[in-house]
Amino acid sequence: MLSNAPRLTEPHDKALRINLDPSRYGTFAEIGAGQEVARWFFRVGGAAGTIAKSVSAYDMAVSDAIYGNTARYVSRERLEAMLDHELDLNLQRLCEARGGTTAFFAFADTVPAQSYRGNRECQGWMGVKFQSHPRDEASRILIHVRMLDRENALQQEALGNLGVNLLHGAFFHFHEPEQLIESLLDGLSTRRLEIDMIEFSGIEFRHVDNRLMSLKLVELGLSDAAMFGPRGQVLQPSEVLHKRPVVLARGSFRPVSNSHLDILRSARESVLKQLTSSEGKDLVELAELTMRQLRGDRGQVDRQDFLLRADMLATVGKTVLISDYFEFERLAAFIGRHTKGRTAFVVGAGTLREIFDEHLHPESEGAHLEAVAQLFKDGLTLYVYPLVDPKSGAVQTASSFDPGERLRGLYRHVLDRGMVRGLDNYDPQHASVFSREVLERIRLGDQRWEDKVPLEVATLIRERRAFGFQHPSGKSAA
Repeated sequence: MLSNAPRLTEPHDKALRINLDPSRYGTFAEIGAGQEVARWFFRVGGAAGTIAKSVSAYDMAVSDAIYGNTARYVSRERLEAMLDHELDLNLQRLCEARGGTTAFFAFADTVPAQSYRGNRECQGWMGVKFQSHPRDEASRILIHVRMLDRENALQQEALGNLGVNLLHGAFFHFHEPEQLIESLLDGLSTRRLEIDMIEFSGIEFRHVDNRLMSLKLVELGLSDAAMFGPRGQVLQPSEVLHKRPVVLARGSFRPVSNSHLDILRSARESVLKQLTSSEGKDLVELAELTMRQLRGDRGQVDRQDFLLRADMLATVGKTVLISDYFEFERLAAFIGRHTKGRTAFVVGAGTLREIFDEHLHPESEGAHLEAVAQLFKDGLTLYVYPLVDPKSGAVQTASSFDPGERLRGLYRHVLDRGMVRGLDNYDPQHASVFSREVLERIRLGDQRWEDKVPLEVATLIRERRAFGFQHPSGKSAA
């Protein structure tokens, strides 16, 4: 079987293998960076057995005439229209004559490469819609890619290589989606491109959880961040965040507690006061998990634990961001790259120590000054949710926090300038709830934990027997 053939890594060998497979036949439609993918199949020979048509619709009017009108030509909407149109044409024109022996496909990309002025964001969409076997229902893979090479020729080369890898993976590794993702890097490196979204759909991928595929991108270093919505749908950050205000809360969410929701609510209300009514309608809330929080003691991600946290956040309607940005300033740079809207991070008062820690850069005060400057350079506001000691009732706020002698002046500066703001619209009942204490109560069978989490989360924990939840019989789950 072809699936048992030796692993191929070079684009020449992969393209030739596809050309020599008599069952594969389809269309290449490429907009923006040229016929970089189709060129490989013409170059290696035997393309007449693979390529039904190769098309470039550079002119916007021509593109609209073929695929329909669109607001943005470099977009998921345009890519999907290209894939649907081209595969439908192949099925209409060729299915009767050769449908019994041919698995049809459509490959498309819309990626503007670096212009001669050198000032363009080089990012775009690529995908394939294909039959894995003759007369099968179609399956589909979509990816969003950022080209990181500085020169046009290098970007085109990387794009062509990536397209060949995607097609080869779709045809020969569709039953192993994680191996397919790994193969996208063959002949490339994370210094040359970033894939910040991948979505599998269709008959061959009906059992694939795209949230795990998003996680795989970050694990492999193909992306520093991935995003998905409350229905589990994968999202592309620049399309979600484009020109929109953002409120982001970082947490372990293990489990999601009432305090997490109150943190986001209080920050959202405070940010909305700074926005016009139209801006407020576009506000995006993000619950962010870092890879450091997801990796266990052995450095491996527990996927079931990850899915549980994702499902808890989904039950309360939150959009999730997974990032490999431990430093807050790097996370701020990522958000700032995708939106020029107002950005707010909200943290508990206890987390301030992680940001303004005089021991974080013991070798240089300048290094810490630079980190803080990077955090606030695009106008970010840091909202601070009070920390209430459940025993003494003592409240730690943005104003009472002391970072130590070396950074006291710096902290007072950002506080006085309104770059750091305390939240006073919090619910004291929730401000003393800590996830670690809720987790301990669950493990001990103390039913008071249910008062500390949203009803939807409590139901999910009971149904999944999560976190060592104690059964009424006294038996605990694994």
